[in-house]
Amino acid sequence: MMKKWILVCLIVALAGAGLAAKKVHGPSAKKLALLGEFKTEQNIVYKTVDGEALDMILFLPKKKGAGKMPVMLYTHGGGWGGGDKFAVFNAPFLDTLKILLDQGIACATIEYRLTRVGKSTAVDCVTDCKDAARFLVKNAAQYGLDPDRMGVWGGSAGGHLSLMTGLADNDLFPGDKMLADIDPKFRCIASYFPAVSFLKPELMKGANFERPQRVIPLLGGLLEEKHEVAALLSPTEHIRKDSPPVLVLHGDNDTILPIAHSHYFMDVAKKCGAEADLLIVKDGGHSFGGKNIAPTMSEINRIAADFIISKLTAQE
Repeated sequence: MMKKWILVCLIVALAGAGLAAKKVHGPSAKKLALLGEFKTEQNIVYKTVDGEALDMILFLPKKKGAGKMPVMLYTHGGGWGGGDKFAVFNAPFLDTLKILLDQGIACATIEYRLTRVGKSTAVDCVTDCKDAARFLVKNAAQYGLDPDRMGVWGGSAGGHLSLMTGLADNDLFPGDKMLADIDPKFRCIASYFPAVSFLKPELMKGANFERPQRVIPLLGGLLEEKHEVAALLSPTEHIRKDSPPVLVLHGDNDTILPIAHSHYFMDVAKKCGAEADLLIVKDGGHSFGGKNIAPTMSEINRIAADFIISKLTAQE
């Protein structure tokens, strides 16, 4: 039994190392070229932890309107152990990014610590996302941002992190001491094909996250050993009646993070009286892959943008 456990941990660690190595290579030439089409502030370090500088790219509208800009914080996917801030250029998000910028809304896309067995867990991922939001609030004047009109969005692991960033009490995830006195508030959350609970393994039935060992890098152990951590990292444990409005978007043919997650989230939201809507993408796989999906990718981007714009520009 002990040999089997050691083998599982070794496989998970090697897989994580492979993801880390992949990330070192950086974004593709195509994404770097695409970056040049936008007005940006790059390499903004929002915190340094364990010798690692975590940074963000801040996308700014080319035509700045009067007054301070609303801002959306983007949290990338990649299984909590991979991916990078350039995922905002992927198909489910790129046109939404462009629409938001055209409407005078700034967007920040961030790096966060990735899960590594024995070193970091998804708690660290959430903490870093929280600190990125704290940094934006603290430095809002420098970048012309309106800290009272901020939202968060992301897909897959980033969909989970967007929910955690927007729903969970900030005090539950203390991070950088230099940002400790900042308490961000969010106007909206757009969460794409997310995981919403680690307390219900049945939500992963038939998916590649179904294996119990898959949560070891996320929780720091198996579910039965880390039940409190699993609860802490489950968005459905944090949603309340007064939570920010949420739009969940999910393909009904998703085999990575099944749509059962989003259905369960909606059930919990309804029971507590929270404002939440679910956009089901027919025949859509993870990241809305698939032929003849409905709505189309263009329509999905427009729906998400309209939701965000309505929440960030509404008068309170």
